[in-house]
Amino acid sequence: MYIKPGCPYCDDARAGLREEGLEWEERDATTRADWKAELFSYTNDRGVVPTIVSPDGAVKVGWPAGKG
Repeated sequence: MYIKPGCPYCDDARAGLREEGLEWEERDATTRADWKAELFSYTNDRGVVPTIVSPDGAVKVGWPAGKG
């Protein structure tokens, strides 16, 4: 999951993934240029967080407010 510090939607995504019993790796897009580039490639240069990339390659951009 690509995140940025202080992102409330990222917090909601974490809670939702926990509820589903899923494990994930976080990549703070503000700390590494390569992770920021990956985030932008997955979001058509929009940089939307959270962006979740599943092991099967499926990409979910964003997280609904209040869900999680």
